[in-house]
Amino acid sequence: MTSTAAAATPAATATGTTERRITAGLFISLDGVVEAPETWHFPYLNEEMGAVVGGLAAAADTLLLGRRTYETFAATWPHQTGDMADALNAVRKLVVSTTLTETEWNNSTVLGGDLVAELTELKRQPGRDISVTGSIMLTRSLLRAGLIDDLHLFVHPVVLGSGIRLFTEQDRIPLRLAHSATFRTGVVHLHYQQA
Repeated sequence: MTSTAAAATPAATATGTTERRITAGLFISLDGVVEAPETWHFPYLNEEMGAVVGGLAAAADTLLLGRRTYETFAATWPHQTGDMADALNAVRKLVVSTTLTETEWNNSTVLGGDLVAELTELKRQPGRDISVTGSIMLTRSLLRAGLIDDLHLFVHPVVLGSGIRLFTEQDRIPLRLAHSATFRTGVVHLHYQQA
């Protein structure tokens, strides 16, 4: 694996304390598609990627999900066993939705108010990272609002031709490359922060 630049440390507030960070990680094709990675991602999964993705998950104590991703996960993970299932079932889950009013999956709460205000307050509270998984529309919204501190893109060497892309033609979001690494499979891990 090759890498450039060093990952930055969490931002310190005016009082000298460290704020929690909101991180997002997405598998993405060369042509920007992030939809349905379960149909194209797995041939590129190896121990290098697993270690990085596992490290991101271990650094978080809260999972932030959009409604669709939440419903997909909630229908699957409570019925699974193993380390990943145990971790997902136990972690605190916050669901961003204007239509969902209650949740059934363990440790889940709906955020339906002013998302920027709620997440800004949550970042000030003690704890580890807040991780966004999947949730394409939510990730876009958080990027546009400047709320994602760390964006991890795992660029796969495949062109899909169609599917939902992370960015739209209207997006103009300045980012700064904090770290990059190339895995043996040809996947490039790009770690961006707000510019």
